[in-house]
Order: sequence, then C-alpha cells, then structure tokens
Amino acid sequence: MRALLGSGGFRSKERQANFFAEMQDFFGKEVEEILFVPYALHDHDAYVKAMRDQGFGAGYRLRGIHEFPDPREAVRQAQAVYVGGGNSFRLVHSLQQHGLLEVLREQVAGGLPYLGVSAGCNVACPTMMTTNDMPIVQPASFEGLGLVPYQVNAHYFRGQTWVKEEGDFLEHFGETRDDRIREFHEMNATPVIGLPEGGVLRNEAGQVELKFTSAVLFQPGESPKNFAPGFDISAALA
Repeated sequence: MRALLGSGGFRSKERQANFFAEMQDFFGKEVEEILFVPYALHDHDAYVKAMRDQGFGAGYRLRGIHEFPDPREAVRQAQAVYVGGGNSFRLVHSLQQHGLLEVLREQVAGGLPYLGVSAGCNVACPTMMTTNDMPIVQPASFEGLGLVPYQVNAHYFRGQTWVKEEGDFLEHFGETRDDRIREFHEMNATPVIGLPEGGVLRNEAGQVELKFTSAVLFQPGESPKNFAPGFDISAALA
C-alpha cells in the first residue's frame, strides 16, 4: 500500500515546490496520467480546470473521474488516483453513492498509488470523524477507506484562536483543535495525527514518514507527542 496524505494549505510558492517535488518522487516516471476525484467540491469541471491551470498536476495529466461513464472502472484502469480537498461530508457521500469505497480499497491494496489532500486525506483514514468540516450532507456512515490505521486532523494548529477585527486581535473562546481531538478520544481509541498546513505523511513499505512540517500524535490516555520533519511515525503508532 502506498499513500501520500497532505494536510492542504499549499498556497505559498515554497509549499507548492515541496509538494510538487514530493508528488513527482512518489508517482515516478511510470505514471503519466492521474485520476482526479473532485467530489469534495460542487463544480467538478471547474475544480479540475483550476487544478490544471494552477499546476497541481505537478507535470502529470489530470483526468476527472466524473468524465468517465463508469467511475468504478475508471479507478480499476487508473495509473494513480488523487482525491482533492473540499468538504469531507460531501466527498464521503459521493464516494458512497458511486460505490467507490470498496473499489478504491481494493485497488490501493493492489498497488495503486493514492494521493489525498485535506478531505482526500480524511477519507483515507478509518473514518472521516476528525474532519473540521460542516455536515452539509448526511452520508450513510462516517466510514473511510481505512488505508492507514490512524486518523488525521488536517489543517491542524496548536493553541487558542485569535480573530482580527478592525486592527485588533480578539481571543476566540471556542474549542481548540486539541480540545476537539480529546473529545474524539473520549469516545474512540484510534490514534490521531495533528498535521499542520503544508505537511505530508508518506505511507509506504510499512513506514509513515513526516515531510515538511512538524506534527503531533494524540493517543487516548497519553500525553501528545511532537515529531519533527523526517521522522518515521510508524513506531509510535505500534
């Protein structure tokens, strides 16, 4: 199984350069076309066009899965798959409607390289329950692909939120990300990796290599563990 999971927030030139280089190293020269899954946003055509125009194919051809008459067969014939960000509830709902969860699991288990960013990262986990998104649609379940044995909280940041209003910074007293992950662990035992924007988790050969940013591992009943870029998190997950 090979999965490259990105937190998102690839807006700066430095982050994009890191991400594109990682994509090229991950997919290699044998891949020419990547099947892009745009289901996390409403306008699929506009999403694919924006990805192409902004260079997020990283030199590979991007083909939207919605352009195929049979999305399941498109996955079976794909050289690689890239599931984009947006709303995780909409993404999971659409994957369920098209019958794609099982075929994606089967193909990735058989060697299909998987790239998921933000919502696409969430759906690679056992469930989508550590998403930050609003439930704009109700999927049949919160079940994810289960490609990895941990959850990810994408766009993670530590500490309290401050809101800028007319030049002043006002403290927002809502729950922090750490609070929400603690609440998750009051009801669930799956480890959670808090992955900041720009961060990537490369999963292959039994390793989970952290790229470009730090990250925090949360496990029930334990203190959070901080990891620096380049660390193999797999041992800590065991």
